[in-house]
Amino acid sequence: MTNSFVLRADERGYNKILSTGATASYVGGHPDAFITRFSSFNFGDYQDGRPGFGRIRVFGDEAFHHPGCSYNMHPHHNFIICAFVLEGKLTHINTLGGLEELGPGDYYAFSAGSGGLHEELNRHVEPMRAIYLWLLPDHLLLPPSYTRGHFDAAAGLNRITLLIGDDAGAIPIAQDARVSRLVSDVPRSFRYRPRSTGHGIYAFVIDGTLRCDGATLKRRDSTAVWGADEIICETGRGDTDVLFVETIM
Repeated sequence: MTNSFVLRADERGYNKILSTGATASYVGGHPDAFITRFSSFNFGDYQDGRPGFGRIRVFGDEAFHHPGCSYNMHPHHNFIICAFVLEGKLTHINTLGGLEELGPGDYYAFSAGSGGLHEELNRHVEPMRAIYLWLLPDHLLLPPSYTRGHFDAAAGLNRITLLIGDDAGAIPIAQDARVSRLVSDVPRSFRYRPRSTGHGIYAFVIDGTLRCDGATLKRRDSTAVWGADEIICETGRGDTDVLFVETIM
């Protein structure tokens, strides 16, 4: 039996996190710096939505405003944290020796495992916008790891490209989950076939329009479908950009 839900852009949780006051130890930067976060699932102070989907626990549509705006160095364990940079530049620092700047199309998977620290920083005037995805691992206390990749939108135009998973060229993670991206510039129909009916697909429209499993989605709308052999996705006129997260349920 196929199940689904639709989450509209304005139905997500919202937080504005300041670099002053009670959150100053969490968010760094100029006194005017702040982070905006739209949450698809319950996270932090937002607990009025869905608690997650499959192995997904966090899906944050976030922006870092003003130079120096950051999540200060902080610890994690037993989470796989992924970031997909949409605009601006993100400086990522972690205790595995990583210190690098990521731009649009770049992404990473940081498996905190038995314990690791990282910092997320925007050093520039322009806002940095990224999607943050947190997944539960399939085994606890694994050695921490960090890998980055790049999505070439021109090379991947009008096809679903696997970014994270166990296929060649994708970033592997310790979870039965896959992340793919679709950028399209023409109306076209695409078939997404999950590994089994025991897997669900969370589709998030970064930009443009998408008709997915019968639901019409606009910018920042999303849908989740599970129990299906395949889902049919139809892109609209103009540019469409979609992130798919497939997860064992």
